[in-house]
Amino acid sequence: MSYRQADVASLRMLRKARDRIDRDYREEIGIAALASGAGYSREHFIRAFRAAYGETPGRYRTRRRVERARELLRSANLTVTEICYLVGFSSVGTFSTRFSELTGMSPSKYRAQAASRGGPAPIPGCFVLMWETGLPAEDPRAERASPEDSTSGEARGTAGRVASSA
Repeated sequence: MSYRQADVASLRMLRKARDRIDRDYREEIGIAALASGAGYSREHFIRAFRAAYGETPGRYRTRRRVERARELLRSANLTVTEICYLVGFSSVGTFSTRFSELTGMSPSKYRAQAASRGGPAPIPGCFVLMWETGLPAEDPRAERASPEDSTSGEARGTAGRVASSA
């Protein structure tokens, strides 16, 4: 295997790790787990990720979380604390510090500045939370309707009668 093939394979594995961070930014995925999935030791993975993307995997995840928080601060009617936990931070202090480092202002000031510029009305927080966490599981004790009661069942029944009478 040539150097160029090895380089492409390495970049492919680093891209998979970056994609996993993008997809699961809220979760606490250990750097060791990402490194193992990419076929690297922890330290080598951090160096290779930084060389490929210009920042460490941990810093990349923090930036992605702050990007999502910025979007929620502009568009959702949620408190800063709710947004902090929703994007994956476990401490409001850490969230505020990292947010300020990356944007140059506190989350509250960012929201106030975004509101002063105008834009669409904030999405109600309950809808955002439902979207992020999913709908509640169906209660198994609830009575289930028979297939004939459903719209699709009626349609099938009607189509069946039309077909049989023709």
